[in-house]
Amino acid sequence: MSTIQPVILTADQHALLSFYTNLFGAEEIFRVPEEGPAFYCGLRIGDTDLGLVAKTDNGTGAAPRILLSISVDDIDETLGRVEPLGGSVRSGPTDMPWGQRVAHIQDPDGNPVNLTQPTPAQ
Repeated sequence: MSTIQPVILTADQHALLSFYTNLFGAEEIFRVPEEGPAFYCGLRIGDTDLGLVAKTDNGTGAAPRILLSISVDDIDETLGRVEPLGGSVRSGPTDMPWGQRVAHIQDPDGNPVNLTQPTPAQ
């Protein structure tokens, strides 16, 4: 289990589960309850855990927001799969002076996600 675990509250847990599984190879490692529709779905992406909580009513006002930063092997290939899986590409990729190539996307719920890839040493 990760020390810091991001958790996304979502009205469409199935869409987010499909998005993170197909785009980043997430594996479901924990589910509550174990049978039937899940309230909580624990995913592992690489060495990091991500939780998805089914919540149909986020209350009044804006839904909670989080930012995920996920390192990928091939940012261009990953960007090509975002929109078919229900997400949107916001910008990038851009080579940053700190040695990363960065693109900004949103998942199907509108949560911001930074895709990062190390740039080759000059």
